[in-house]
Amino acid sequence: MPRADVEDTYAEAFRSLYAEVLITAKDRRWLQEAVNACTGNASSTILCDCEAGLDRFVGPGGDESYATPDGRPGALIQFHVPRFRKDRVEALERAVLVRVSQNVLTCPTTSCFNVHRDVETFYKLGRKVSFFGDGHQFRAERFGCKGWVVPILSGEFFIERRVGYREGLMGGNLWFFGATPESALEAADRAAIAASKTSGVILPFPGGVAASGSKAGSRYSFTIASTYAEFCPTLREKLGDKSRVPAGVVSVQEIIINGHDLPTIVSATQAAISASVETPDLVRVSAGNYNGKLGKSFIYLNP
Repeated sequence: MPRADVEDTYAEAFRSLYAEVLITAKDRRWLQEAVNACTGNASSTILCDCEAGLDRFVGPGGDESYATPDGRPGALIQFHVPRFRKDRVEALERAVLVRVSQNVLTCPTTSCFNVHRDVETFYKLGRKVSFFGDGHQFRAERFGCKGWVVPILSGEFFIERRVGYREGLMGGNLWFFGATPESALEAADRAAIAASKTSGVILPFPGGVAASGSKAGSRYSFTIASTYAEFCPTLREKLGDKSRVPAGVVSVQEIIINGHDLPTIVSATQAAISASVETPDLVRVSAGNYNGKLGKSFIYLNP
C-alpha cells in the first residue's frame, strides 16, 4: 500500500495555562455523561471560553495504574487558555468554575479531585463551588483529600478544596490531504485515535477532528481568526496561483493536540502520523504554522 507524503515541515504550538481535574462516578455511564457535559463547547479559543477535553479514563475500567482516591472509575480532564491572554489566570479559573459547578456537580454520583498537587499556583475551586450549599456546606477530609461537601437532592457532592494550574502547550496540529473526502476523514480519525492514547494530551475538537482549519486574522474586525482560504479545495480556481491545495486533493481535515509539554505532544504527533500515513487515497500529511509568529514550540513531522 502506498504511503502518503509526509511534508518536511512543523506544527507551531504556543504556550497555555491549563488546569486539570479528576472526575469520578459510580460507573462509566455517568462518568461519560460528566465528561461530555464539562468539555462541551470547548473546541477552539476563537470563541469558546477554553479548550477542554478528556486525557484518559483511569481507575477501574480505565488506566488502572492511576488509582482514583475513592476507588471508582475516573476521568482526567484538561482545560487550556492561551498564555498570551492578559486575563489568562482569571479566564481559566472562570472556565473551570463554570464547567465543574454546572456540569459536574449536576451529574449524578460524581465527585471532583485535584490533579496537580505539586504546584504553588492553584484556585480555591472547592470553596467557590461549595457556596451552592447555601450555608449547609461543610469542610471534610475524605479519601485522604481535604475538600468540601455540598448537600444536594441526590445525596452529597464532594469536591477537593484546590485545583492546581500550570503552563502547558496548545496548537499542535496535523493536516490530512485526501484525494477523496472519505480518505481525508479516515486519516484524521485514525490519527486522532492514535494521538489520544498518549497520556497527557487532549484533542478538543469533535471526535478529535477539525473540519474547518483556521488562520490567524480576518478581514472582519470582530473576529480573530477565519477560514484558511488558501487551503480550501473549493476555492482553488477562484484563488488561482494563491491556492496552496496540491493537485488531486479535494478535502483537508485537521487534528489539534494540546497537552502537558512539548515532548508529550511530539509523542502524540508521531503516533498520529504512523497510524494515518497508509490510509488509502491519502495524498499528504502536513501541518499548520506561522513561521514562529504564533508560538515558539515547533513539532517537526520528520524528526
